[in-house]
Amino acid sequence: MDEHGIVIAGGGLAAGSAAKTLRAEGWDGPITVVGSEHREPYLRPPLSKEFLLGKATEEETAVNPPGWYDENGVELRLGETVSRIVPASRVAALASGELLHYRALLLATGAQPRTLDLPGSQLEGIVTLRRFEDSLALRSQLDDGGKQVVVVGSGWIGMEVAAAARTYGNEVIVLGRAKTPLGQLEPELGDYFRRLHESEGVGFRLGTHPAEFKASDDHATDNAGCVRSVVTDSGERLSADLVLVAIGVDPDVGLAHDAGLLTGNGVIVDASLRTSAEGVFAAGDVANSVQPFTGDHVRSEHWSNALNGGKVAAKSMLGKPAALDIAPYFYTDQFGLSLEYSGYTQRARGAKLVLRGSIETVDSGLEGFVAFWIRDRQVVAAMNVNTPRSQKALKALIASRAVVDEDRLADPEVPLAELIA
Repeated sequence: MDEHGIVIAGGGLAAGSAAKTLRAEGWDGPITVVGSEHREPYLRPPLSKEFLLGKATEEETAVNPPGWYDENGVELRLGETVSRIVPASRVAALASGELLHYRALLLATGAQPRTLDLPGSQLEGIVTLRRFEDSLALRSQLDDGGKQVVVVGSGWIGMEVAAAARTYGNEVIVLGRAKTPLGQLEPELGDYFRRLHESEGVGFRLGTHPAEFKASDDHATDNAGCVRSVVTDSGERLSADLVLVAIGVDPDVGLAHDAGLLTGNGVIVDASLRTSAEGVFAAGDVANSVQPFTGDHVRSEHWSNALNGGKVAAKSMLGKPAALDIAPYFYTDQFGLSLEYSGYTQRARGAKLVLRGSIETVDSGLEGFVAFWIRDRQVVAAMNVNTPRSQKALKALIASRAVVDEDRLADPEVPLAELIA
């Protein structure tokens, strides 16, 4: 490879976004994307939502259109991994032993799902959801319905899969350590989603967690056979044909750590996504970046961070001014209910919650509500539920840092745009 080329380690959204931006910004030199999966870079959010429910095709999950990489001279090294980088000599070694010299290197290695180390945790039928093949396999097990599904974890992924599994006609129970689902939200908001799921037939065991997985009703095997039940820490035994473990992810920092880069809950980068090693950048789930708005380091696992991080890293690699300064954003769809969230979760913790609209009635077809998190009289985060036309105004309100009146904020008759003035 040309020694002045750009190497991207990782094959997800940040990688695909960076490659596209490099070409758009005028870089005509070599670009090599090294991804462990045998697929072109794709979007992960549909794996637990639209794709899992059969509402999106494989092509619709792709980051770039079919043929884009060939047409733009981007080399895809799929099914391969970067095993080592040497920043001092600007060399990346592949697992095959091949050496790639680079002008700049982007770490877009993402994250790996956490697993459970419990008796019976290696039984068949205990799965995680991270990759495209995981979603394909999960859909094939759920789409006939009639199964007993236990979801371990009541965060966003767990709740989305619970909704999909129930939609397919399966019996679903969700286990969660927190007293309400979506424990990062205030209890009244988490309880809103619990009631929505319960109205659709999902069961919950909250404030509890699994202690053991069994292959039969009367004994646990030596991790052989298929899971048949989950024993909780309270001693309750839940029948299970399938168990999804959705307890979060850990950033994949192995390459960075071994190369001596600064790490800590991800790869530490500045606002321009530069690591502690010259010529090495990081973006997406693995990057723990400085947020210019707050001055805090933030590692976001949501798609907007990967999309925009790829763009910022590409510009930075070309020596152009760029900073990841947008408010983090994510969305979810559950039982026809749509939610969007923008803002700074670290500033929202402990902030005052102000609601516009009612959360008393749970019905995906009813008028929704907006939740605001207020700190120092400014909106630092906002969540709109079944009010999709609110999101643009909410992002503008957060970015404006406008001092707000809480009564006007809570009043549905006051247009959101007027609060920025």
